[in-house]
Amino acid sequence: MLMKGVTLRGLEVFEALAKTGSVAQAAELTGLSQPAVSQQLRNLEKALGSDLVDHSRRPMLVTAAGRNFLNRTEVVLSELRLAQSELTVMDLTHLSTLSIGLIDDFDNDLTPRLVTILADSLTQCRFKMITASSHDISRAMAARDLHIAVAASTGEQREDIVEYPLVRDPFILVAPKGFLTDPSTQEELLRQLPLLRYDHEQLISQQIEAHLAQQKLEFEERFEIGSHLALMAMVARRIGWSVTTPLGYMRAGRFHDQIDAFPLPFGAFSRDISLFAAADWADRVPRDVAQTMRHLLQSQVIGPAVSQLPWLAGQLQVMEE
Repeated sequence: MLMKGVTLRGLEVFEALAKTGSVAQAAELTGLSQPAVSQQLRNLEKALGSDLVDHSRRPMLVTAAGRNFLNRTEVVLSELRLAQSELTVMDLTHLSTLSIGLIDDFDNDLTPRLVTILADSLTQCRFKMITASSHDISRAMAARDLHIAVAASTGEQREDIVEYPLVRDPFILVAPKGFLTDPSTQEELLRQLPLLRYDHEQLISQQIEAHLAQQKLEFEERFEIGSHLALMAMVARRIGWSVTTPLGYMRAGRFHDQIDAFPLPFGAFSRDISLFAAADWADRVPRDVAQTMRHLLQSQVIGPAVSQLPWLAGQLQVMEE
């Protein structure tokens, strides 16, 4: 039993404050008002009999006692979020067949977790899951080869497809470690190394190129890479810099000690990842799977990403219907 004054909401507030150092950003992350965030923190500190953050600093810094408590807090909240996601898809036993397509951005973290959750519920079902690019998955969905698809949204509205928003994924800049200290004031440095582009056939490449054109920016076309991990490896080897998203950055964890990530210095923009299902599928399966995906994204991707890059708070976020 939790001691009086220690609540799950209080733990969530403390976690958010520890990541952002800001009451305003913690309020945005938790959906509370700023006074409510401050009150939750005061209640938690009073219950524990210890200051968890240094209230005299801006941004707030976690105290030594707070760091120890934060380690426990993150473990507890992570387990609770995973348990919640596993309970979301309650009963799929009525399905005889289900085929799902997922963008390969989720291969290393989310897809393995999702497939095991679904498989546990699909006891009498012929189940198929594929991973591919957004374009390939969208084409398979249009051909009715898939019941459910998770891909980057193009913004196109179709009468025969229902879209369930999942996550807003802002574009960011990645550069070799130490190459840039403040890209917002050193745009000329971006021209010292070439821009490493995604394959022009990929949707993410088309979105980036459209944004660069809108910003009236031109960079020499030297590299066009179809593999995300190969592109991140080239950044790590100091061959060039690139524009990607937090989902892409987190997928390249093996290179994190060799690359830096920054907010995009030329016009912020983002992509939306959504779940798509046929409009004539009149049951709760797509909605339940979408909600499970949101819980998994929060615990497996967004939480770790914001912990590593606190400036992503409020930008990389789950989208509700």
